[in-house]
Amino acid sequence: MADVALRPGRTSLADWRAIYRGARVTLDNACHAAVAAGARAVESILAWGAPVYGVNTGFGRLASVRIDPADIAQLQRNIVLSHSAGVGEPMPEALVRLMLALKLASLGQGASGVRLQTVQFLEDMLARDLLPVVPVQGSVGASGDLAPLAHMAATMIGIGEVTHAGERKPAAAALAQVGMPPLELAAKEGLALLNGTQFSTAYALAGLFEAEALLQASLITGALSTDAARGSDAPFDPRIHALRGHRGQIDVARSLRALLAGSAIRASHLLGDDRVQDPYCLRCQPQVVGAALDILRHAAATLQTEANGVSDNPLISAEPPEALSGGNFHGEPVAFAADIIALALCEIGSIAERRIAMLIDPTLSRLPAFLTPKPGLNSGFMLAQVTAAALVAENRQRAMPASVDSVPTSANQEDHVSMSAHAARRLLPMADNVAAVLGIELLAAAQGCDFHAPLTSSIALERVRAKVRAEVPHLEEDRAMAPDIAKAIGMVRSDWSEVLPEAPLPTLP
Repeated sequence: MADVALRPGRTSLADWRAIYRGARVTLDNACHAAVAAGARAVESILAWGAPVYGVNTGFGRLASVRIDPADIAQLQRNIVLSHSAGVGEPMPEALVRLMLALKLASLGQGASGVRLQTVQFLEDMLARDLLPVVPVQGSVGASGDLAPLAHMAATMIGIGEVTHAGERKPAAAALAQVGMPPLELAAKEGLALLNGTQFSTAYALAGLFEAEALLQASLITGALSTDAARGSDAPFDPRIHALRGHRGQIDVARSLRALLAGSAIRASHLLGDDRVQDPYCLRCQPQVVGAALDILRHAAATLQTEANGVSDNPLISAEPPEALSGGNFHGEPVAFAADIIALALCEIGSIAERRIAMLIDPTLSRLPAFLTPKPGLNSGFMLAQVTAAALVAENRQRAMPASVDSVPTSANQEDHVSMSAHAARRLLPMADNVAAVLGIELLAAAQGCDFHAPLTSSIALERVRAKVRAEVPHLEEDRAMAPDIAKAIGMVRSDWSEVLPEAPLPTLP
C-alpha cells in the first residue's frame, strides 16, 4: 500500500481511507512555514502579557485565573496529566493511527500555535509505529475529545503507555528505545494537543468506511437472494429510478441490474410466473439501500470537511498575531454524521434480515422450508435467521441518536456537549452485526440458488457462489452453523472487485 502524504486542509477521503486500512503517513513539508509562523505568533502574544485562554490562564471554569510566566510550561504539562482521566478498553491500533494522522493534519495548518518540532514529534511517532494506549471512554465531544487526546499527548511527554512492535510498553521506555527524548511542551502546546475532535472523527471515519464496504456487500447478497427467490429484476429498471431522481437509488439499481444480468434463473420465470410483485425486501432494495447510500455520502462530506479542519481552541492568527477564542472543538458535526451512519447501518442490516426470513419461508420463497432438503428432521437455516434477527434488534437499540443527549460538564461552563465520541464509537460494533447478518444472507442465498440447479445465475453471481462453495459446502444435513457463518463474515468483508469486474459497486466520493 502506497504511503499517504498528508496535505493539511486538503487530504482526500481516499487518503483517510487508506490510512485507516494501514497506509503509512508522511507530512507535506509545505506546511512548515505556516506552523513556524503560528508558533512565533504565540511568542508575540505572550510578550504582550494580555490574558489568553489556555496560554496564560487556567482552563474551563478556571479561565479567569492568571498564570505566572514562569509557570506556563508547567501549566501545559499539568493539563495533559489532569485530563488523562479516561477509562475502558484501549483504542484499536488502526484507529490510533488514524487519530494521530488527523491531529497531525490539524496541527500542520499552523493555526494551533505549536512549534514545528512538536508537529515533527507526532510525525515521528507515526513513522516509528509508537502508538499511544488510549482508553476509549471519557469524552463527551466538547471541549473536543479531551480525555482520549490527553492520553495521546501524555505519551509524547513520556507518561502512560504505548504499543511498539506488537508490545505494550511504558511510553518513556519506548521513546528511549527509538532515540526520541520526551517532548517538553511550550506555551499553548498541551492544550492544542488535547483539544479537538480527532478521536471522534477517527471513529466516525472508520464507521463510514466499514458502512461503505457493507453497503456494497449487501448489494451482492441482495442480488443473490433475488435470484434464490426467483424474484423479478423489473423493479431495477432505470426508468423507475430516473422518475424519482435520487442519486443513490439510481446507483443501487444500476448495480443490481449488472449483478443479475444474464441470469438463467431469472430467464426461467419471465413467462408464466403467477406472482405479480415481490416482497419489499427484494423490490425496494434501490429505495432503501439507495437512501442509505445517499446519507452515507452526506456523512462522508461532513467528515471530510471535519478531517481537514482545525478544531482546537483558541486558534492562532499569525498576521497580525492574535488568539481567537471560539468553539471549533464542539463535535456536533461529527455527532450528526455518526448518527446518520448508524441509521444507514441499521437499515442495511434490517432489510437483509427480511430477505433471510423470506428465503426460509416456503410460502414466500417457494423453496424448501428453512432451506433444507429434509425439513423436520433437519432445521436448516432456522436458527441462523434467529441470530440475524437478534443482531438487527441490537442495532436498532444502538441507532438512537446520540447527539440529542447533552450532559453539562465543567461546572456548567461547558453546558452543551455533542456526545460525538459515543456516537462514533458505537458504529464499529454495529458494523460487525451487519457483517454477520450479511454473512448469513450470503449462505442462505447460495443455498437457495443451489435448489435451482441445473439453472445458473449470472456470471457475476456464479463467481460469488463459487467463492462461497470453495469454503462452505451445501447444507444437506444439519451441522453446526457457527463455523460456516464465521467464514461467510470473512467473505462479506473481503475485496469483491476481482470477483465482480463487470458489476462495479457504488462508492462514496
